[in-house]
Amino acid sequence: MERTTLISPAEIEKQLDFCRSVARLTARWEEKPLAFVDTYGCQQNEADSERLRGFLDKMGFGFTQNEEEARIIVINTCAIREHAEQRVFGNVGALVHVKRRHPDTLICLCGCMAQRPQVAKKIRESYRHVDLVFGPQALWKFPEMVHSLLTRRGRTFSVEDEPGSIAEGIPVVRQDKIRAWVSIMYGCNNFCTYCIVPYVRGRERSRKPGDILAEVRRLVEEGYKDITLLGQNVNSYGRDLEEPMDFADLLEQVNAIPGDFLIRFMTSHPKDATQKLFETMARCEKVAPVLHLPFQAGNDRILKVMNRRHTRADYLEKIKALKALIPDIVLTSDVIVGFPGETAEEFEDTLRVLEEVRFDALFTFIYSPRPGTPAAEMDDPMPREEKLANFNRLTALQDRISEEKHAAYVGKTVRCLLDGLSDDERYDLTARTPGNRLVRVVGDPSALGQFQNVKITGANKWSLFGELV
Repeated sequence: MERTTLISPAEIEKQLDFCRSVARLTARWEEKPLAFVDTYGCQQNEADSERLRGFLDKMGFGFTQNEEEARIIVINTCAIREHAEQRVFGNVGALVHVKRRHPDTLICLCGCMAQRPQVAKKIRESYRHVDLVFGPQALWKFPEMVHSLLTRRGRTFSVEDEPGSIAEGIPVVRQDKIRAWVSIMYGCNNFCTYCIVPYVRGRERSRKPGDILAEVRRLVEEGYKDITLLGQNVNSYGRDLEEPMDFADLLEQVNAIPGDFLIRFMTSHPKDATQKLFETMARCEKVAPVLHLPFQAGNDRILKVMNRRHTRADYLEKIKALKALIPDIVLTSDVIVGFPGETAEEFEDTLRVLEEVRFDALFTFIYSPRPGTPAAEMDDPMPREEKLANFNRLTALQDRISEEKHAAYVGKTVRCLLDGLSDDERYDLTARTPGNRLVRVVGDPSALGQFQNVKITGANKWSLFGELV
């Protein structure tokens, strides 16, 4: 197996030198410059944006949510679905007006969407106001690219097809003071036929366990209470390390770090979710009793065409084993409706999986073709209207199950993490159960950031309602 490429400490120090050089430039400007970082997509993109903000902070930038105030605008994109890409193109196109009003503003497009050759070509030819385009593999060189824009001008594109690497020592600015994301690996080796991720994020690369554990310890010392370990498939963590280890072992080591905090992780692939992992989850008191385990479709033929490498029976057997160990486990999943060639009968198999497993929540999508993936070339005879009707049946079934599952909480007292201020004037705070269910809470906002017992007084299909005990 090919070993992961590590970016040397000297290379990272070189990037920090570029940060210092940019900071000397920005210090001469009349006002402290501000940066606007807009993030689309998954938690991995959120984690990447925290590193972009870390670099920007070292370059002397403050932060704003107003594009008009920003001297640099960074759009961190997602390529998973066509709708997300169209939103990005619309928003980036609108920035031409900002550029006309503020010609010195730097506009940057990065993330998974930027790594796609078709997108880079379109930006180069049709969005001339965009100054910098770079993919996830080039993130660690962000300061050098910004320095080049400020000192040489011109446009920069860094979207070469690279295998990917690991870069430690990048500064981080986190927006949340209670919850934190920790990337444990990058990339994906699975090549599901519908998915663009392996093409834009490269092959799987695992961080060294010592670096991960050191980051989690710092977060706990800083008071973070909810820490999520991230990877495209965390279950395959460690296979590329010089001394291979598995994810269950890493989870146990994170659990051993002193402190009162919850450990979450995502995403897991069913083919690599093992009995050892389930037993570790049950044994480790800090690991939250929740698992996001995408099954995508309930029919074996469709799963095979998707290249998922698990069957319906495999999936159901794993869920049965997990529930035997953790009876109150909260289960969530992803489902694709209308994969090319899916028949009405095959879709019924997916509904049967929902009825049997009774997920707490689902992330549901109508299939979106991604150019460059095998599925985009497959025949897709089902009309859009039929796919939409199936999607509506799926969401209606899941809504009913979610409402029933949530209703079972009413009257119970649950230890929750108070993680935000409520946007509903009837409630003061938001909280999360250990299983990550949203709770709107009546209580003193001074309790924000603490674990507190909450009596659940009501529920609907989306959330729970309660009051501090």
